[in-house]
Amino acid sequence: MDITTWMTNHTGWADFILVGLFRQSQHPALLCVVIFLVFLMALSGNAVLIILIHSSAKLHTPMYFFISQLSLMDMMSISITVPKMLLDQVLGVSTISVPECGIQMFLYLTLVGSEFFLLAAMAYDRYMAICHPLHYPVLINHRVCLLLASGCWFLGSVDGFMLTPVTMTFPFCRSQEIQHFFCEVPAVMKLSCSDTSLYETLMYLCCVLMLLIPVTVISGSYSCILLTIHRMNSAEGRRKALATCSSHMMVVTLFYGAAVYTYMLPSSYHTPQKDMVVSVFYTILTPVLNPLIYSFRNKDVTGALRKMLSMGPVFQETVK
Repeated sequence: MDITTWMTNHTGWADFILVGLFRQSQHPALLCVVIFLVFLMALSGNAVLIILIHSSAKLHTPMYFFISQLSLMDMMSISITVPKMLLDQVLGVSTISVPECGIQMFLYLTLVGSEFFLLAAMAYDRYMAICHPLHYPVLINHRVCLLLASGCWFLGSVDGFMLTPVTMTFPFCRSQEIQHFFCEVPAVMKLSCSDTSLYETLMYLCCVLMLLIPVTVISGSYSCILLTIHRMNSAEGRRKALATCSSHMMVVTLFYGAAVYTYMLPSSYHTPQKDMVVSVFYTILTPVLNPLIYSFRNKDVTGALRKMLSMGPVFQETVK
């Protein structure tokens, strides 16, 4: 028996229906164009940032390595949800098969979980750079960076492997309509006709753990950083350290705030409309904001961008 037949037999439905954002909008065509433009901005912004970090020797540091990983995760996460949503709107369809829903859920959980831990790794990197600058090149070398990044991807995939199979094997005998624009776990669970209270409790504990470990690392790192900055004699050093850390804290606040609302607040705080708005915030808007926060607030990145743009005419003349 193939996976499609197996999952169909266990859900009772061949397809789900994604209600999506456009049914809630009075101007769906305009909203579709806006989301498409935001999607292009997210892809181009993160792609440019990755290219700059890869091509500029000045940006070959642990901090920018982690930023490139964050950009890669953002590009992948927005590509999992937005293209299908836009294509469905253009074609006038809104269905998603059960296997497709499971794949989308797994990829999304993996990327979100990976980003949780990556933001913690970035905070630890800033702690080592500011609080232990003499030992920083030895303790945070390229091999350590690869291990930390690999660990983040692995832990994110564990989250996907734990939650997706259990969620998708519950019988779904209520409405086929998922009150969301993609297959997010809480929205899919509402369609189940069995008692999911134990699973929801376990999922809540899992999400608390997934958030608690990174938040503890981030909080501890920035507490030490703030103490170190306070003791600095150089005003320029304090300014540079605060500028570097404030960019990261902006990303952390945006991402974790939305995640706490989605996965940790009781169901009484949730409505389908609120859930979709919050999901838009950290699924669509955050991937656009991340490269803007890290580029326009960073002289190294803007300098590398200017250098790359200034080389364009020179390269064209050489070719001629």
